[in-house]
Amino acid sequence: MKKKNIGIMILFIIIPLVVGGISAYFTKDAMTLYKGMKQPPLSPPGILFPIVWTILYILMGISSYLVYASKNKDKKNILVIYFIQLCFNFFWSILFFRFSLYWIALVWLIVMYIFIILYTVRSRKVSVTASNLFIPYILWCAFACYLNIMIAILN
Repeated sequence: MKKKNIGIMILFIIIPLVVGGISAYFTKDAMTLYKGMKQPPLSPPGILFPIVWTILYILMGISSYLVYASKNKDKKNILVIYFIQLCFNFFWSILFFRFSLYWIALVWLIVMYIFIILYTVRSRKVSVTASNLFIPYILWCAFACYLNIMIAILN
């Protein structure tokens, strides 16, 4: 891989990490709030969230880079879908943690999930690896839907 390509790939990895970091900044009291909520069964410890999200953001960045680096004529449209889901990702935790709008956050999460699935399906035509890198994100967001629903019910 050329130095230029490595730099671009690093940029694509940094973008979701920065988006997640800024969102975390706006919800910096989230872990205190999370600990104070009535927790549903299967709730992970709060320390797990930043670890999982960091890994997911790195995988998302690599995936989006693979789409960007492809010669597929549809890559711009696929990347638009990617950035839309990333915007939804940014605002979900703000809706959920900062404003405690659990039901609105759930609807937001479902729309985000649709864009995640759409990106995964569309990116598969460009790169199977790019698509597969989104599978952990799909699974985690499905789990997040469960947690969101249960926390909304319990709190």
